[in-house]
Order: sequence, then C-alpha cells, then structure tokens
Amino acid sequence: MTGPFNWLSQILSIALFNLRTLPQRLGSSATAVLGIAGVVAVMVGVLSIAEGILRTMQSSASPENVVVLRSGSNSEMMSILAGEDARIISEGPGVARVGGDALASPELFVIINLIKRGTGTDANVPLRGVTRTAPEVRDGFRIVEGRMFQWGLNEVVVGVGARMEFEGLDIGSAITVAQEQWPVVGVFEAGGGLAETEIWVDASVLQPAYRRGNSYQAIYARLQSPDAFPAFKDALTSDPRLNVKPMREADYYDEQSSMLYNLITGLGTLVAVIMGLGAIFGALNTMYTAVSARAREIATLRALGFSAGPVVVSVLLESLLLSLVGGAIGAALAWWAFDGFRAATLNFTSFAQVAFAFEVSPSLLVRGITFALLIGLVGGLFPAVRAARQSVSSALREQ
Repeated sequence: MTGPFNWLSQILSIALFNLRTLPQRLGSSATAVLGIAGVVAVMVGVLSIAEGILRTMQSSASPENVVVLRSGSNSEMMSILAGEDARIISEGPGVARVGGDALASPELFVIINLIKRGTGTDANVPLRGVTRTAPEVRDGFRIVEGRMFQWGLNEVVVGVGARMEFEGLDIGSAITVAQEQWPVVGVFEAGGGLAETEIWVDASVLQPAYRRGNSYQAIYARLQSPDAFPAFKDALTSDPRLNVKPMREADYYDEQSSMLYNLITGLGTLVAVIMGLGAIFGALNTMYTAVSARAREIATLRALGFSAGPVVVSVLLESLLLSLVGGAIGAALAWWAFDGFRAATLNFTSFAQVAFAFEVSPSLLVRGITFALLIGLVGGLFPAVRAARQSVSSALREQ
C-alpha cells in the first residue's frame, strides 16, 4: 500500500516503537516532564494573580452604575467635588430613584495604615465615607456579622476581604482615625467586589475628621438603565456649573486595574519565557539522547523502507506527548496550589491595598498546556530532523 495510508502506518509503527522503549529512558524523560511541569505551574500561578485582580474589579461593576470624578482625575485620590456638585449630579437625567430619593452616593476616599496579617508590615487600607444610599447603589451589599454603623457616630463596618487581610478589624476592636479610636461594629459583603477590601464610615463624620468641609471625591450613582448613560454624561459635561468626568462603573474599574494587570501579566510572561527556554534545552537534551540511543533502530527502519517524514513526525509526537504530560501535571498543580488563595496587593492607581483571590481559570489552564506543547515542539524539532538526516550506513556501523 502506498500514499497517505502507508505514511500514517509508518508513523504509527515508529511511534509505538518509541513508546515501548520509553522505560529505558525513564530518567531523562522524567526530567523533561518535571521541568515543563514546573514552567507551567509557575506561569499559571503568576498569571492567576492578574486574573484574580481582574475578576475582583469586574465583579465590582454593575451595568447601571456610573462613577463621577472631577475632570482630569484618574482616581478618587486625585478628585474633589463640592457639595453643590454632588446635588447637581444627583439630579442628573436618568438617575434611578426610590421613594423620591436619588440613588446617588457622594463619597470620600482616604487611606489609613493598618498591619497586614502574615507579614506584619504596614499597608495602605482604603477608608470610605459613604451616604445612606451607598448600600443600595452597590450590588450584593449586606451585613454578614454585627450591625451597620449608626449614622452620625464614629463607628465603622469592614469588608470581609479587609478583615481577612489586615489586623485589628474584628468586631469589638477599634481603628485609629484622625487620632481617635473608631470601633468596628460590623462586617459586610459586596458581591465579591472591590468594596470588600474597604472600611466604611458615615461621610458626614469623616468630613470634619479630615477637614474636608462639604466636599467629596466621587459620586457613585445608579441609572434607570445602561442606555441612560449617554444622556446622563452629555448633561453633566455640558453643564457650565460642573467640571466632571462621568464614567460607566465597568470602564472606571477597568482603568483602575489596567496598570496592575498589565504589570503582573508582563512579569508572568517574562518569567515563563525565561523558564521555558530552560525547559526547551531540557527537552532538546532528552530527545537528542533518545535519538542517539536509537540511531541503529532508526537506521534499520530506514533501510527497510521507512521514509524520513514519518521519522520526523514520530520523534515530534514523542516530544509533544512528554510535554503534554508535563503541562497537565503543571496545570493541575497550579490549580491545586493557587486557585482561591486569598491575598492583597497594592493598586498603583489608588495607592491602596486590593484584596483578591487567585483565579486559575479554564482559559489560563489551556494557555499553560499550550505553552507546554510549544516547548515540546521546539525541543523535539531539531532532534527529529537529525534523526531523519543521519546516514543509514554510518548508523548501522555504530556499535
């Protein structure tokens, strides 16, 4: 039989022969597999940090919500809005209302120092002054332990993420704000979003503590529908009394996370490439050793009529199989070790800590295994070509 079927038959025969002799090369093969597994585990582990931060930011956004900052500001820390600005914005077109009250929350954002659990180091923790409508504007807000702070009193509630990551935030403890002790009276959830890293307090109490007068830094508002945003934005930006920057909440959080996400993704990719080069050399060594050990067998097959093409493909298949096993082991190890692991890091845009959970997503696992196969392809290509090009007569004479 000639043609493609004969070619495939030759590939299958050589591949099965390679697999049968694999136990004779178990040491070098295991080294290559473990090297690739390590590369994939590290790559997926680092990139899961970026995925976790992105997931936290995305879960913070609601399609109906908007954030209004002062024009030219890229974060709440750099923004300032007067009390009259807050009133005008709250009356903007399309703002949802409940019982006649606009679902708009003028808010303050300041940073306090707390001790990070585990490391014992100082950390910048966001302290947010909110109004009564803030819990209705945020999706998923609910008190899970203790109670809500009393309006007008120096009391705070803390997000579940903040309590897990920082010391001194258990109910009954107190934090130092403006040289005064403010008791923690409750713990809240907010749908897994960014707010769970924050500490909340009545904005009217926080304003005099930080000498902010009747000013705010951002307005969080809920619109009647996502389609109401263009009219809302046009009305605010064309109002001569205002100098503001309205944004969809999703766009705002994308902007907040982009620098950190890109930094971690770039670092993870760089580490993966550097380690991947080492794994490629390991795969090259393994496959060159395998080809050298089977030089006589390959030459015998060539002498019996096997063509060079099937030899190349069969060697590549072996390399890809080893890399696939290594990639699968590394992906499984990364999922077991990192998925759901909670941590906190500094957001370079807000200069405050962000609590998040590592996210080992299916797409990330696929990327890791794909990278492993790429290592196997590059690592097996040159030995495969060498196996196909070696002289049949000289290989048969080797002892």
